[in-house]
Formats: sequence, structure tokens, C-alpha cells
Amino acid sequence: MKSATTFAMLAILGGMPCVAAVSGEAIYQKRCAACHDNGIERAPTREALKQLSVARILRTLDFGVMINIAYVLNREEREAVANYLGVQRTDVPVPPQAYCKDRTVNIGASPSPIWNGWAPDLSNARYTATSGLTLNQVGKLKLKWAYAFDGDVTAFGAPTVLGNTLFVGSAGGAVQALSTDSGCVRWVYQASGPVRSALVAVPNGKTHVLVFTDLTGWAYGVEAETGHLLWKKKPEAHESTRLTGSAAVQDGVVFIPAASWEETRSSNPDYPCCTFRGSVTAMRAKDGTEVWKTYTIREKPHALEKGPASVGTLGPSGAGIWGSPTLDSKRGLLYVATGDNYSTPATDMSDSIVALELKTGRIVWSKQITPGDVFTGACTAAGGCPGPDYDFGSSVIIEKLPDGHEILLAGQKSGVVYALDPDRKGAILWQTRVGKGGTGGGVQWGMASDGQKVYAATSDMVRKAPPGTVIQVGLPPDPTVGGGLTALRISTGEKVWYAAPAPCGPKPLCSPAQPGAVTEIPGAVFSGSDDGHLRAYSTEDGHVLWDVDTAHDFKTANGVRGKGGALDGAGPVIVGGMLFVNSGYARSGGMPGNVLLAFAPEE
Repeated sequence: MKSATTFAMLAILGGMPCVAAVSGEAIYQKRCAACHDNGIERAPTREALKQLSVARILRTLDFGVMINIAYVLNREEREAVANYLGVQRTDVPVPPQAYCKDRTVNIGASPSPIWNGWAPDLSNARYTATSGLTLNQVGKLKLKWAYAFDGDVTAFGAPTVLGNTLFVGSAGGAVQALSTDSGCVRWVYQASGPVRSALVAVPNGKTHVLVFTDLTGWAYGVEAETGHLLWKKKPEAHESTRLTGSAAVQDGVVFIPAASWEETRSSNPDYPCCTFRGSVTAMRAKDGTEVWKTYTIREKPHALEKGPASVGTLGPSGAGIWGSPTLDSKRGLLYVATGDNYSTPATDMSDSIVALELKTGRIVWSKQITPGDVFTGACTAAGGCPGPDYDFGSSVIIEKLPDGHEILLAGQKSGVVYALDPDRKGAILWQTRVGKGGTGGGVQWGMASDGQKVYAATSDMVRKAPPGTVIQVGLPPDPTVGGGLTALRISTGEKVWYAAPAPCGPKPLCSPAQPGAVTEIPGAVFSGSDDGHLRAYSTEDGHVLWDVDTAHDFKTANGVRGKGGALDGAGPVIVGGMLFVNSGYARSGGMPGNVLLAFAPEE
């Protein structure tokens, strides 16, 4: 007789359907009851949970305060728990008084100002010389308005700005179109899961399609002018798919990268790990039809023979793509940076920079930086993994040297920044260490470059753990380590300056780590920190030009209770003479918060 695990393995490999119904009550008893039924401090009782809506419970499991517990559950199990506990009712994501009197979204053929997607241009350098904000105005930045994401404890959606409208997703899955002038709401669309990717606007006749993704694997096409859904599809069928990277777009085709939370979910001993393979899917923006699809692991996963060096039950797996792809129109290529393997055997495109042909998805070349990096929650819990967990989480940057030659810049969780030659199959030109690196360290979400220097903020986050603890997720950070911003000369990799992290102070859950993406205008580079501060540094020598603490309560434009916290994930967006940034990041023990903040210079 086959075991339950064997049946699950066969189902994942396509050998048979999985027909067993999921019991929300059984999952609750196994995973939740110990806290919620026994009067544990800060854990709501079961009766209190039954007063909440199904949607509210589900988003708490997806990316709320319960994320570190719910990571081991698949989507069907989360939905079963939410349906077992919650009430079937529709939550109102935005109070009626928060809407604009005039809800018209007028983008036009060539909107100005514009920040469309992860970066203001195709190079993904996160540098803009046309932001409308000058160096002299940086020190005069004051809060203009704040907007709170109701019920969320994390604010991580990457804003897109087209004309006088800002589009942003949320951990609760609500996608909002806001006035840049006041923060009032023009429309809201409710997605099926948390939306952290930037929305990318693509012309579609007289209107525009906003393409974005969520953390449960869905991609969407929504009309920018109205918020009406045009299409909704899954570019990757694997049930553990997690779409974090913003889409890139060219000629009406969007390129969507796929990563996965299977790496963490594998810490559940009942889960047969692992079968996910990272991929890029090219889709037509107007209707979501597929143009091509390419995997970062050529071989399909299969059952593994258990041996002393093996990790997992199935493999190969992993090599997800966490960041936005980078377009190289000159060479007709698309660059992506990949993560580690989740199970053996290790593959040749994990922890790599990969170049794909734009028209077909054919892999033109790949450059592996860290071979043999197999890392997952399962082997960590068992006492150690073969690999160091040195994913590339941030996007590749295309830059031009003073002599006209183009290079690729990539920052890794190892704490090393690399320059590669796109004309010699990614040959390494130089490499420079900017941090210690590690599972929560190194370059996390993105660097910025102005053609002379590249600016890399580092996380190097360490969490305090009791003796014997192996997986350090959701634990308080060590306030004495982490952070820092380094400027490197892009022609040589030489360190020009280093700005040390500021002391964290007495704030609970505070860390000086700087994991978020950085953003640059002429003369100033902006970097947020897990201590709740957003700082502007001089590009000449790294001294601080401006510093604002966002970890406090805010009066908000939509009337929802707002509070700032850690700054992580998407970095500041600077456009139209304003700066927009999220504050609050509850994952990995960071300070929770739920606000989008808008700053403008006070004359």
C-alpha cells in the first residue's frame, strides 16, 4: 500500500490526481489550536477569529502577522482554514469618504511625469535625472500626505506613477489608484493575493492595460483608466508559485518572472520537496495569451534516491527569479538573475545571470556565480544545507562605461557586487565585496547607478535566536549588526565611499539593516532602513543630506489608522517633484506598518 507521502509525490509529478478533501478544522487543530484555544498572550481566541471575514483571515495567512506559521501550508490549506473560521462577507477596503470627488484617470498617450514599473527606464538602474526634485530641495522634503492599507501589517507594493495618478498594490491584495496631489482614491481592484510587484502600464488603443502579479501566482491585466479586470491568468501552474518581480514590457509583450515559497514551505516534514522550477513567461499585455515560456532548470523534477549528499525527496528544483527582468533592446536580450536550488541535484543556472532571446525565450548564455548552492528549510532544520543561500534577489543593471562599452551590474546576497561583460557571455570584469552576506544579508532588493558609480545598500541582518534554533525566521533582530551603503566606481569596482549604518536605538524589533532597493537623483541616493528611517546620502562622499523617521503613527488621507515601521522591499519612487515610499514590513521580525508616504519640498 502506498503511503500518503507517496500519493502526494505522484500527484505533484502528474502521476495521479490528488482527491483527498482538505479539512480546515483538522489543519486548525494541528497548526493553530495550541495558541488560539489556550489563552496565549496576543493570540485571538477561536471565538474572536470567527467574527472576522474569510478574506481578512486569508490575507493574514498570506502576508500578515501569521505568515511565518502559514508558510508550511499550501493555498488550498490556507483557504480551508479561513473558510472554517471566518464569516462569508465582503470587506470594504476603502471608506467611502476616501474617494476623490473626480475619479477620472487621465493618462494620455505620453503621460508626464512617469515612473512605469520597477525603474524609470529599461536599464533598471533606478536613476532619474528628470524627477522634478533637485539636490537643493532634498533637505526641504516634508510629508504631504499618508495613505494606510487597512488591516495590513506590511506595506510593500512598488508604486507606479503616470501623470497625476499613483497605482500601488498591497499585502491585502487591494490595488489602488490614488491622486498624487492628495492621496484620495480613484478606483480599487481586489486581487486574489498580496500584490508587491510594480504595476506596468501598456498602451492598448485609447486606454492602457496595467499588468501586475500577486504572491499566489496570478497575473492580471486591469484597465488603468477604470480598474476593470480585462484578464487574469496563471503564468506558472505550480501551486507554490510566488510572483514578486515586476514585469518588464516591450512592444506590447510583458515578461513575467516566477519564484516560489517552496523553499520555506519545505520545512513542513509532511511536504515532499521540491518540484518548482524558476521561469520567465512572455505574455501579450492586451489579453494575457502566452508568447513563450522558458525555465531556468531544463530537467523536470523526479523522485530522488536518498543518499548522504541528497537534499529533498524530489529534484532538481529552485532557481526562482525574484527581481524584475532587464531589457537589452540593442542585443535583443532579456537578463534575469536567479536564486538557489531547493533540492539536489544542483543545476547550472541557479545563482546565475541568464540572457534570453527577447523574441523566443531561447537561452543565449548564462553565467553561474555560486555553483552548488542548495538551500531550503528542510535541510536547514535537519542540521545544515550544502549551499550558503546566496540568491540574486535584485535586478540586473545595464550601464555604459565612459569609453562607451556596456556592462551588467549585479548585487548578490553574498555581499558581493559583480560587473559582467554582455558581449562575452557574462564574463566577470570585476567583483567587490560590500557586506558580509548570508541568508538575510548582502544586496537584497536592488542597487542604483548613474553611469559613474553604483550604490549598493546591504542588509546583513542577524536575528537573535534561542540556543539550538536553526531557522531564524520571525525572531527579533540583533540591533548591533547590519546595514551600510557603499559607492563603487563602475569602471573598476573600486570603493569610492562607505556610509556606515546608524545606531538602532531602543525601538522594539529595530535593526539597522538596509535591505530595500535604493533610488538616485543627481547628487543624492536614497536608502531606507529596517530602523524605519529613510535617508538621502550625498553621491560625492556619502554624508547624510536628509533623514526622516517613519516608524510612528500617521493621520491618513483615507481616514484609516496608519503606522510606519521597517523599510524593506521596493525603494522610494521619485517623480513629478515628489517622493513616494512604503513604511512597514512585518516579515522576519521587522517593525510592522501599513502606510504609503508622499513627500514634497516645502518652499
